[in-house]
Amino acid sequence: MNKLSLPILPLLLFSLLLSLFSCKTLQKDLMIHSMDEAIRADLDAVEEIVINLESAPQGNAISEARRRINSLNRIPDNEFQAMLAAWSGRLYILEGNTEESQRELRKSQTLSPGNWVAIILGARLERDAQKRLGQLDDAINLIGFGAGTEIHAEIKKDGYGQLHIEKARVLLEQGRFSESVASFDLAFLLLEEKPFYRKNFLASRDRAWELRNIDQGTGQRILELAMQDGLSWIDIIDITKAETDLFRFLTAGRNWSSEEIFARLLERSFIPVTQDVNRFEWPSVNPKPDETVLRSGTAWFLWHLYAENRAMRNLLSRYSSRYANIPNARSPVGDIPLLSPFFDSILGCVESEFMSLPDGRNFFPEEKVRGPAFITMLKKLN
Repeated sequence: MNKLSLPILPLLLFSLLLSLFSCKTLQKDLMIHSMDEAIRADLDAVEEIVINLESAPQGNAISEARRRINSLNRIPDNEFQAMLAAWSGRLYILEGNTEESQRELRKSQTLSPGNWVAIILGARLERDAQKRLGQLDDAINLIGFGAGTEIHAEIKKDGYGQLHIEKARVLLEQGRFSESVASFDLAFLLLEEKPFYRKNFLASRDRAWELRNIDQGTGQRILELAMQDGLSWIDIIDITKAETDLFRFLTAGRNWSSEEIFARLLERSFIPVTQDVNRFEWPSVNPKPDETVLRSGTAWFLWHLYAENRAMRNLLSRYSSRYANIPNARSPVGDIPLLSPFFDSILGCVESEFMSLPDGRNFFPEEKVRGPAFITMLKKLN
């Protein structure tokens, strides 16, 4: 038994050396940081400054950030300088200087290949969204290869969350909304010690959440509209054409332009002449196709489409007729007069849950309708 174990010893030593070599290689690939805590704090400060600026660029603040980065260029640590160069490259993007940003990327990659700040900068400079996603996935998968080890714990602490933030941004751009939400949520969990990420990217995460039910096959034009905070009459017609068949009663399947549909809808009172709920007589001037649609106009549009598609035109006066027979009746919606021309449409949309009372009492008819909200309403209607 002892004789047999002698030849095995060199093999064991060889295996141990190979294992140590592999760990060292993986450690190098995954950029385990051993820099001094003081200079790491400087990098953390630069990171927060740049992330905040990317959300709200300001000329004076960008100049101050550039001075802050330049003041750190003398620190003699390659890893530090590599990451500082990558942050400088992010700042150059804000300054509109792509050439300098690319130069900083090359510098960062030369000083310390594989650092996560450079990976994200490289993704920012890549024009093809699918290639950007591939670069980020490769980096994330490499980190995941070390799962369960001390190496994984360290890289998860420094870079893993930031890579997932960037991945979430690309997924949102590609219209892969559910995946984007998942990536944002994981990143926020990993970056709890850096709350400025949640602060700056929560709005993007919430936008992805609002859009998560949109079909993957939705065209680019509709995706762009879905991102908007306000819509015109032409915009909501475009979305309705693309996402539903609610105009079939009008077009009979013919491919009419949105402008022609607008004119026909206006003639047939599917688009209100005014969106003022307190105006009881229609003005003589017609709305324009590019006029911004308010919540009042949205309710009118949706309720008229709903009544027409169900061949129930009586819905257009259902609520006003009911309240007309009630002595001293008061509107159940605080900011919608009982005699308003919009009364039936708004109550119908609220009762049918196509739209809501944001505060439980008022409709807020003068507010704009955001793209995600309108698409959600349409899906309920259809």
